[in-house]
Amino acid sequence: MNMSQPRQAEDTIVKAERIPTTFIEVDKPSVTEASQLERNVKDKRKNRHFQLQKGLYQRWRTTINALVIMVFLLLPFVKYQGQQAILFDLSQQQFRFFGVTLWPQDFTLMAWVFIIAAFLLFLATVIWGRVWCGYLCPQTSFCFSFVWVEQQIEGNRNKRHALDKAPWTLNKLIKRIAKHSIWGLMSLVTGCGFIAYFVPATSLYMDIFTLNASGLVTAWVWFFAVCTYLNAGFMREKMCLHCCPYARFQSAMFDSNTITVTYDTKRGESRGPRKRKQPTSLGDCVDCNLCVDVCPTGIDIRNGLQYECINCGACVDACNQTMIKFGYQPNLIGYFSENKLLGKRSGGVKSWKFVGYAAGVLAMVLVFTLDAFSKTDIELNVLRDRQHLYREVSEYRIENTYTLVIRNKTQQDKQYFIYLDKENGLEINRDINVEVVVKAGELLIYPVTLFHTRSGNEMDKLKRMSVMFNVTNVDEPRDSVAQQSQFFTL
Repeated sequence: MNMSQPRQAEDTIVKAERIPTTFIEVDKPSVTEASQLERNVKDKRKNRHFQLQKGLYQRWRTTINALVIMVFLLLPFVKYQGQQAILFDLSQQQFRFFGVTLWPQDFTLMAWVFIIAAFLLFLATVIWGRVWCGYLCPQTSFCFSFVWVEQQIEGNRNKRHALDKAPWTLNKLIKRIAKHSIWGLMSLVTGCGFIAYFVPATSLYMDIFTLNASGLVTAWVWFFAVCTYLNAGFMREKMCLHCCPYARFQSAMFDSNTITVTYDTKRGESRGPRKRKQPTSLGDCVDCNLCVDVCPTGIDIRNGLQYECINCGACVDACNQTMIKFGYQPNLIGYFSENKLLGKRSGGVKSWKFVGYAAGVLAMVLVFTLDAFSKTDIELNVLRDRQHLYREVSEYRIENTYTLVIRNKTQQDKQYFIYLDKENGLEINRDINVEVVVKAGELLIYPVTLFHTRSGNEMDKLKRMSVMFNVTNVDEPRDSVAQQSQFFTL
């Protein structure tokens, strides 16, 4: 047994030597490629610079971004009926939106507005991808504004990289001070723009720049100013890549019909540099790398759809510019759906995701409409006198005292009429004025005494009756509110 084991081992080695083998050479990156990869990794860790691009989509984006910033900054100055049209008045616990005033108990309407906005965003994402990020997001608007200032002072992308590496000189110091000073001023104005929705805008800017604002207001303005300065000046694409949750779950809303910025691989590959009008068997991509240089998030769209892409279209304009120079058809990179690139028919608005989100939007709008129509401009609370259930004024007259808390939820003074339902024979004391005036947005605490006249043959037994208080707007009788209480008598 022991002699056979070495013999079997020798036979196994001989058989293994007879098995044909093929040596495969693995391509290793050259020293140049390895150093380039290392530089790319280091570049991603730093605050990268991207080149501002000109073109059709960038004109659209710039115009929309400018409108977004202008509306954001100027909207608090809009007046309506002599007051700031949009104001979250935290001290008075009310939100004014033109002629509508919302109180804390009405904030379900605000919740429905945000839910509808979210569903509309999802619906737009199904059709156009991250169009919000590329054209409407405040993050994009402020970042491109800061980069524009930076480019005007320090030069294009290559010059900015060179200035970063250059030693400190007087010229570099002047440029950096000028850039950060303008960034700081833009951030301070942005901070005032945020707070102008919570305090009166007409006095805010003057108080901030003359150092006359309160400590609390000043602290909040500078908080948002510092956040804007750090976010738009330094974080930039890091906010989109690492902080924004929308970039992470957007892929769940995409389908084969979603229009996104896409590279036409079939037409562009295999890529390679060439001279103009040079006959070549390569694809249309000349590998100029401009699509990477102009990308705010620093991705290469030729690697396929990536969550970092914000659909701003900068690479589309850069690539079209190159295609025109080489005499090729534009839109090697363009806004395409997967089905369009494959030559299939696009489902568009007929896709199930679109139908689902559209149904969700309609449902939320319906709920919001019902909630808005059920909102009243009067609020009434009836409080009974808890010290005495009733008071015998005379042998046959019983009185109960109540406190009516009436809130005028509008922005104008209103005159209200107080009355009771007459089923139980209860009446309001004649010396009480049943018509009251409540000023705009104020709360009126109004004591009211009711009396009941009983007949002489009633027994002295405690009983209670329901009473319905009604408060109606004298000028608009349909604007009315009611609340039930109890009347105790013998």
